[in-house]
Order: sequence, then C-alpha cells, then structure tokens
Amino acid sequence: MDMEPAQMGSIRAVYLTTGIWFYWSIVLLSIIGILTAYTSLLLVLGFLLVWEGNKLYLHWCHKILILLVTVVSVTLLWILCKFWKDKWLILGLSLKIFAPYWHLTCITLMVIFSWPVSYYFVQLEGEARYRRYMMSYYNREKHKRCHILKRLKALQMVVGLPFIVVLLFLYVVPVGIHSPCIQDKEDLGPKPTFFGHRGAPMVGPENTMMSFERAVEQGASGLESDIHISFDSVPFLMHDHDLKRTTDIHEVMPSATFNRCEGFTWDFLSTLNAGKWFLKPQDKPFYRMKSLSEADNERARNQKIPQLRNLLDLAQKEKKFVIFDLPAPPPKHPQRNTYVRLVVSVILDSKIEPHLIFWLPSFDRDYVKLMAPGFQQVGRLETLDELSKENIRIINVDYKELFYNGLRDYKAANITINLYIVNKPWLFSLAWCSRIHSVTTDNIELLSQIDHPHFFMTPRYYMFIWLLIDAISAVLISAIFSFHWC
Repeated sequence: MDMEPAQMGSIRAVYLTTGIWFYWSIVLLSIIGILTAYTSLLLVLGFLLVWEGNKLYLHWCHKILILLVTVVSVTLLWILCKFWKDKWLILGLSLKIFAPYWHLTCITLMVIFSWPVSYYFVQLEGEARYRRYMMSYYNREKHKRCHILKRLKALQMVVGLPFIVVLLFLYVVPVGIHSPCIQDKEDLGPKPTFFGHRGAPMVGPENTMMSFERAVEQGASGLESDIHISFDSVPFLMHDHDLKRTTDIHEVMPSATFNRCEGFTWDFLSTLNAGKWFLKPQDKPFYRMKSLSEADNERARNQKIPQLRNLLDLAQKEKKFVIFDLPAPPPKHPQRNTYVRLVVSVILDSKIEPHLIFWLPSFDRDYVKLMAPGFQQVGRLETLDELSKENIRIINVDYKELFYNGLRDYKAANITINLYIVNKPWLFSLAWCSRIHSVTTDNIELLSQIDHPHFFMTPRYYMFIWLLIDAISAVLISAIFSFHWC
C-alpha cells in the first residue's frame, strides 16, 4: 500500500519510481556546495584581511558577484528542501542505523584533521614565543607587540578550542546513540514477512498476474494491489487513475489516453495490453533491473489487466494474504456510493478464506464488519484511541511517518505493523531490528536473501569498539601534537 492514487499521478509516479528526482537533487546539492564554498572562501578571506588591518577595496563587480552567488545558493537550497523533503526524512531516519558508524568515521576524521590543526597551533605558539622574546629588546614597541600577542592567542583559541570541544563531544556521543540494531541477539525479533507491492514489479509488469505469480515464487506471504471499478461494475487491478502509463491505450484510443480508467467497460479494458510498456527501456520502472529471459519477455509482452477475482483465486490457491487500496469511483459512476459493497460481494463469492483478506479501506467499514466478520481490519497511522474504538489491531503505514511519530507506542499496544515501501537492505534491517511484523516491497528477491540484519551489533561489542577507537585516537592525536611541538 503506497500513497493514495489521488496523491500520485501516473507521470509523477514514474518519476518517483525511477529516482529522477533523487539524481537531480544530487546535482543541485553539488551546485549549492560549490557556490557556498566559493562564497565562504571570499568571506573568510575578507575577514582575515580586515583582521590584519587592511581595507577591502572591492570592485563593484565583486560586490555584485558575492551578492548574486549568495542569493543563488539560498534559492537553490530552498528548492532542494522543497522537492527533497522525503529525502531529508530518510537521511534523518538512516542515522538510526548508521549513527554508530558515523561516530567511528568522525573519530577517524578528527585524527586526520589533528595533523594540520596541531601544525598550525604549534606555529602560532612559536610565533607568540618569538614575539615575547623580542619584546625585551624593543620596549618602545611593547604596546604594539602586546596587541599582536593577543591576536596570536586568539587565533590559537579559534583553531584549538573548537577542535577539542568537537573531539570531546565525539568521545561521549555514543551515550546518546540508541540504534535499534544495537541489541542482544536474544532480543532480536523474527524476520519480517513480505507483501509484494503490486506483485513483483522488478520482474514482471506491475498489477498483472505474471507479477503476482512471480511474487509468490519469490516467497511473498501476501500480495498488495490497487482496485478500481469499471463502468459496468467489474473490479480490476490498476494503480493509476488513467491507463496511459501501464497499458497501450495511447495506441488503441489516443483521445482517451488521460480519461479515468473507471469510465471504460470491462469489455474494452480486457482488450488492452498491460505488459509491453514494461519492456521499453525508457519506461523501466526501476534502475538496475535484471534482464528477463526471452520466455519471460514473451510472457510479459502478452499480459492483460486482471480482474480482482483473478488475484483472489491465486491467493486462495497459494494461501497468501491480500491487501489493497480501494479509491472511490468518480462522480456519476454507477458504483459511486456502493463500490465497497460490490467488492465485498466479489470477495465473498470467490470463496477465499476470509482471514486472508486484510481490509484497509475505511469507507463503509461497519458494513464490511457486518457482512465479512472474518476479514482482518487494517488501519492507517491513527491514534491508539481511534484504533481501539474501531477494534483494529493491524496498521499499514509509511515507514517515514511511523518512525517519526512514535513507533514505541504502537509496539507497546501490541499493534501488528506493516510498513511500505521498503526496498533498501538498510531500511529492511531497521524494520527487522525494530520488530516490525511485515513490509510491503518491490524487491522481494533481494530482501529475502537477507538472513540477518545488516549493521547489527551487541551493546558490549559496540562499547568495546567505542572505547578502543577513543583510546587509539587519543594516543594518535597526542603523538601528532607532540611531534609538531618538538
């Protein structure tokens, strides 16, 4: 279960899936870094010149350039923050896993930086000693030389004090690090199970029977999809509101390319091809997808839009759970107000075991509870009081929202949690260490190969590494300062 279909158009879905925004953000961030570094260099240079008593004779073009670079940097940073909001959240979330390793890396960098810092610090001390020595011979310049000594001491403080403060902070920062993957082995929960996000969309066209069958082959315990209702009341599987991205509607009926998919009858929808797009290089939904065999290419090329009934038959046969989004049909649709009841009727008629249905849609939930008490009711990221009021013990949530809104409370209340969309091994490891029950993923094949959380370590082992690195770095930094002092 990803975002509500209304929140993600077909074109934007492709962009987010392929990661184009991510790479453009990296380019933008690099430009900002270069411009900021240039501006900072000019400002530092200007400050040092003023410190030495020099006047800044800037040409008008220099002033305009500095102002322009500053404005451009701020503007680009604002654009990046606006379009990379989720990436910043992911960056912050990654610290739950990588904080211990960043700590060790920062300690190593401080050892490396100690060489130029100690060299410059000792040079300033040598200059200060020389000035004090010369003062005894030139009493008439004593006042001026005292002023120079104060400036040298100030520079020493500017160079040495921040270094010492940062170093001491890094030495004790592990006290405040609480990574879920730092725990005793016996406290580690079971490996999360998988829901195939629209099947297995890296090895088959999403929301087709090929995709769902491949998800079953790869070990999915559940299948995720999105259901729409045709104009003649047939529930079918499709994520987007229109048919442009994942069918050949633009070839069959170009004038209807952007029409709502619920506006077509099933007789027409069943004739569309739902797999050829997957084989086009420019339409690949993921980077670094493995090449398919010729047999799989041919199979993908002939995929059609499936009905909900097809998915239910597969789930019943393989004993797999089914979870789905169910957006409301557009106004004037025959099933506008009864679409939930239609879907419930189709599910019950399929004879699938009721407990295999994870019912997520919130509209008309009371009717669903009455007619299908065996369905497992699933909520979203609601308060515990709201979940308790609806007697819901399972939630399906975006991993970013959950980790930033209080995972501990839901775990304490014994709420079963499914996270979406989890594709990266480090994120899956975080979910595993956090005792998450299941994840919705595009990449079952990769995650199923993980037999132990990445970046996992016991508290004793981390403490040993922490103290060892601190001790070694203290010895090395002391030796470097001693070397330059001598």
